[in-house]
Parts: sequence; C-alpha cells; structure tokens
Amino acid sequence: MCTAATYKSQDFYFGRTLDYEFSYGEEIVIMPRNYPIPFRFEETDREHYAIIGTAHVADGYPMFYDAVNEKGLGMAGLNFVGNAVYRQEILPTESGTEKAAQAAQYEFITWILSRCANVSQAREKLETLNLTETPYSEMLPAAQLHWILADKNECIVIEPMADGLHIYDNPVGVLTNNPPFEQQMFMLNNYMGLSPKQPENHFTDKLDLNMYSRGMGALGLPGDLSSASRFARVAFTKMNAVSDDSEEESVAQFFHILGSVDQQRGCCE
Repeated sequence: MCTAATYKSQDFYFGRTLDYEFSYGEEIVIMPRNYPIPFRFEETDREHYAIIGTAHVADGYPMFYDAVNEKGLGMAGLNFVGNAVYRQEILPTESGTEKAAQAAQYEFITWILSRCANVSQAREKLETLNLTETPYSEMLPAAQLHWILADKNECIVIEPMADGLHIYDNPVGVLTNNPPFEQQMFMLNNYMGLSPKQPENHFTDKLDLNMYSRGMGALGLPGDLSSASRFARVAFTKMNAVSDDSEEESVAQFFHILGSVDQQRGCCE
C-alpha cells in the first residue's frame, strides 16, 4: 500500500510513502562512496557512488526499499504482488562463454544506484540485465516488486513480468502498486475532465446550475485507498501542485503531495 512520486521546482525531489501496519525493521542507511558491496553474481564492488535510503539490514547487508545516490538518481521498489515474475539464474556455459549481467531482486536498487549516474545509463544496463528470483536467504524470500527510477530529467518504471522485463517511460513521475503501469496510465483517461479551475455548466443549458464551493473542478477525483485510486490522485496532485523555487517551500509542497495519499491507521485491514 505504497506510493512513490517525483517533484521538480528549482531542484529535484524523490520520495515515497510506506503504509504498513507493522515494521520490517527498516532504517535509514548511508552507504559511503567505495564501501565494499558484495553482489551475488559479481565480484565485490569497491568503486561506486554513495547511496542514502531506507533499508532492511541483514548481516550487515542493506536491502534498500528506496534510495538516492550522490548523482541525484533515485529508485524505489513497490509491491507488485501477483504480477512480478523474476528469471532463473543464468549458469556459465561449458565453453566458458561470459554470462549476461544479472542481479538478484534484493540487490537491484544497489546494483543500479551504485554504478549509474542517471536514467540514461541505467537504461543501457537494463537492456541486457537478467533480474533473478534468487533470495537473500531462506528467511528472506524475494519480494514481488516493481520499481520507479528517476533523475531530474527522466523517469521510468521497471516491471518484471512473465513475458520479460518491461521498461516504461513515466511522464507523470508517480507509481503505486497493481495493476501494471500501462493500465494505470490508460485509466487516467477516465479523469481528463478534472481541473484545478472552477467548472462551467456543461450538463445542460436548460438548468441554471451554479458552483457552491471552491475545488469543484476536481469532483470525481477518487478518494479511496486502492492503488489505482492513489495513482490517479497523486498524479493529479503532483501535476498541478506549485511552489516557489526555495528549498523550504519545495520540500513542504512535496510532503503535501505525498500527504494526498497518506493512509490513516485503521482505515484499511
């Protein structure tokens, strides 16, 4: 039940909500530049960008929920239960041919953010990446996720599904959970009549219909807690929100954007 969003004024902002009724032991983690990172299918990386984010730490290894690197590239994983399908590990061939790049699901955010300065570089690596279902341990199976990846210029969504790894341009810069991203974007067609402006009477010219409140241009914006409704609501809020260019105003407005999809304890079993 999570929502991620980007926001840009003078600077670029990236964040997400994490609406669970319990904690998985997540904490704020800073991975310094060039701190040795052991990868499942590669040698330990000792030259990489610094990363800060939220992670569950097991045996000293941070499994990031979301993070941003020192270059301003941000990434977050959100639940994608029932649709996420990862690949099997690619084994070396008998002839010794070099195997394709691959990463386990639990290390995906670290794998991207440690070596990519922007979305463009990440796209190149994703073209040939084999994202595997390899768990960190028997106690920590692979979570079913999809990801939003963004810098100040671009935003994409990465969805591992039965027919392959899908990479989508994300023009609204938001992500929730199910259904898949293409369907979420299509359903925004249902809300094209919404506006931050006050509405005019198009119902009929035979009735004298009048506004009785401000904000009536957004009548029909969904207010429930489902992921499809949160996608539409945070997209409308983010695409129409304005602030001045100061950091204080921008950060405050970004928290208001995320607050538009906050979930109150007890309202969703």
